[in-house]
Amino acid sequence: MHVVVVGGGKTGSHLAHLLMNGGHTVKVVESRKPVLDRLYEELPAELIAPGDGSSPTVLEAAGVRQAKVLAAVTGEDEVNLVITTLARFEFHVPRVIARVNNPKNTWLFTSEMGVDVALNQADIMAKLIEEEMSLGDMMTLLKLRRGKYSLIEEKIPPDAPALGVALKDMGLPDECVIAAIIRNGTVIIPRGSSTLEVGDEVLFITNAEGEQHITDLFASRRGGAR
Repeated sequence: MHVVVVGGGKTGSHLAHLLMNGGHTVKVVESRKPVLDRLYEELPAELIAPGDGSSPTVLEAAGVRQAKVLAAVTGEDEVNLVITTLARFEFHVPRVIARVNNPKNTWLFTSEMGVDVALNQADIMAKLIEEEMSLGDMMTLLKLRRGKYSLIEEKIPPDAPALGVALKDMGLPDECVIAAIIRNGTVIIPRGSSTLEVGDEVLFITNAEGEQHITDLFASRRGGAR
C-alpha cells in the first residue's frame, strides 16, 4: 500500500518508519530545509519528496494518485486542511487522515474538508483518562469503526453478578459480543453454556450501551458502581 505523509516532523518521520517496517511504500513531503536535512539522515532518500505539501504538483510527484492513504501531519491546522481537501476532492485518495494541533479547531476537520479521521492528541488523552477513571478494571484495547465500537478487556472480581451465569443468560445487548475468555493464561472460545470464573479476563467487542451493561455485570458488589 502506498501512503503519502505530508509533514516531516517527529510525527511524520516516526510514521514513515512504521509504514516502511510494515512493508508499505511511503513518501514524506517536507519543505523546511532543516527538517529535510534531518530526514535525509533518518530515511532513504527515495522516501522523501521535497516541496510544499499544499501544492498539487508536489503531491503528484509524491505519488498521491496511487496512494491509498494520505496523512496530513504538519504543525499548522490550516495547512493540513488545504492538503486534505486536495487529497480527497482533487486526487480522490480513499482514506485521508489529519493531525489537529489546536483542539479548538477540531470542528473544522470534517468530511466536508476531506477528512476521514482527525487525530487530536489532547482529546485522545482526555478520553483515555476519562475511560480509565470511569471503568475501573475495564480496559479499552482498541477503537473500531471510528470509535463506534471498542475491543475491551475486563477482569472478573470475586463477587461479580456475572459469576456462574451462562453467557446465553446474561442478557447482553445485540451489539455486545464476547470474543474470548482467558483463564490461567489459556484462551477459551466462549459458548452459550460457558460460565465465568474469578480472575477470568474477558474480551468483548461492544458499543457504548454494551460497555455499561458489562460494567453492571462485572462490578464488585462490595464496591458498587465503578
